[in-house]
Amino acid sequence: ATVNKVNKMTAIFRQLFSMAVSEHCYDTMFQSGNLFDIACLKLLITKGLGYGIILGSIVVKLPQIIKIFASRSSRGLSFAANLLELVAISATASYGWRQGFPFSAYGEGLFMAFQTSLIAFLTLFYSGQAVRGWGFLTLYALIMAYLMSPRAPFSWLQLLQTGSVPLTASGKLWQAWYNYRNSSTGQLSLITCLLLFLGSVARIFTSVQETGDQLVVVMYTVSTACNGIILAQIFYYWNADRAARSKAE
Repeated sequence: ATVNKVNKMTAIFRQLFSMAVSEHCYDTMFQSGNLFDIACLKLLITKGLGYGIILGSIVVKLPQIIKIFASRSSRGLSFAANLLELVAISATASYGWRQGFPFSAYGEGLFMAFQTSLIAFLTLFYSGQAVRGWGFLTLYALIMAYLMSPRAPFSWLQLLQTGSVPLTASGKLWQAWYNYRNSSTGQLSLITCLLLFLGSVARIFTSVQETGDQLVVVMYTVSTACNGIILAQIFYYWNADRAARSKAE
């Protein structure tokens, strides 16, 4: 009975490892005992980072959403900046899906698109534009359904992916300008911005290893630089924001 359980567990582990990494690397590392095969170790690290980013993306913007709900305010958040970021994220997710890239290479885009669209909606909702907010969510859902379907011309997705680089930069820099103009980062969440920065850094490596697509690599490089600027602003305006919160209380 014990032997059967071990065999079943081994079979399950082999199946999961082969699906997540590759069957070749399972045979190389566990059947042949070559645990330090360079190519397989690199692939294992890449896949691990990729799936780690996806798991993190499920909750990466949750602190920001909770902060908006808790304060019932979208102060300091720019709808235009969120919209530009959402277009870039959606373009990357749709492009990865249609290109047939491994899910570990683009999967977080789907979760981040959902959360970013919710933040954009809340930005409108808490600024007294509830009708526009619901209209925006409906229109976005319809557009994404089309982009993920075979009916959307692939040339459009390529164009969107090419445009995602300036869109990413524009969205992030718009938010950075908004922060600078207000001398405050308002309801921006430190945890969310830190996770976005670390995730984009890791994505540069995984994109090089898994896709080799220069458009994707450049997009994440630009995203890393812009996320770094906003993260720096949070620390720079930290005392000013704390004083504003204390005065409001």
